[in-house]
This record gives sequence, C-alpha cells and structure tokens, in this order.
Amino acid sequence: MKVTLNRLNDDFLFEGQGPNGIPVAIDNKGNDEIKGASPMELLLMAIGGCNAIDIIYVLKKQRQTVTSYRVDVEGTRGNLHKAQPFKAAHVSIYLEGPIVHAKALRAASLSFEQYCSVSMTLAGSVTITYDLYVNGIHVTPESIAAQDPQ
Repeated sequence: MKVTLNRLNDDFLFEGQGPNGIPVAIDNKGNDEIKGASPMELLLMAIGGCNAIDIIYVLKKQRQTVTSYRVDVEGTRGNLHKAQPFKAAHVSIYLEGPIVHAKALRAASLSFEQYCSVSMTLAGSVTITYDLYVNGIHVTPESIAAQDPQ
C-alpha cells in the first residue's frame, strides 16, 4: 500500500491520497484557519474506523441489523523526548438496532483482539481498551451472563 501527500499552502495543509484516490485533508496549527485533521486525530480515527468496519462486518455475517453506529475514541498522550505519542486509547462503541448483546460483544472482541490491523499495529506501544453499548445498555461479559444464567 502506498499513500501520497501533497502540500497545498505555505503552512501545514496537505492533501493525502491512497490507492483509491479519495482526498483527505491533513493540517496542523499554523497561521491559516485549520482545514483538516491533524495526524494524531487521524490516528484515533483510524483506530475507530478499523474496529467499526470489523464489527459491522461480523454483525452482518451474524444477520444482526445495526440501525445506528457511533464510536468515540479518546487518546491519552505521554512524553517521549520531544514527542507526545499516545500511550493509551479508549474506544466507546454505541450500537442501535435489534442486536443480540452476546453477538455484539463477540464482534467487538474479535475486532480488538484479532482482526483490526490498526489496533494490531499499535499493540505493544498503545494500550487500547473499549466499552460497548447496545441500545443504551452497557454490554459486558457479566451483563450477558446475568441475562442468560446457565
């Protein structure tokens, strides 16, 4: 995979494009109005986007209908020399629809532990955690066990 960035102004505005040719505005603090996401914002979006695609894919295969999907990703930064890399990221996933809680939790688990290339790339340097909510209910292994005692 190859991406290209072209500088668009005399400051920090770039247009990035991957093989699909869709432009992405990348910017940072400068003299002009900010016209794109910062590289660190894009990294958090990549975590959320990668996991979202995986989770939707798994739920579709399980014949679950997702009527709404929102994800919030919050990063915590540390200090390393003069850089401030992420040391942790927390992902909050909000699903709506007639979704079986156990299937949603399984889809999230598969994404974060096996499928998401972004999360796997960051493993070892960034701790990534997540919470899952289905129709406003916080879904955990404990909440599923309480629903279906065996």
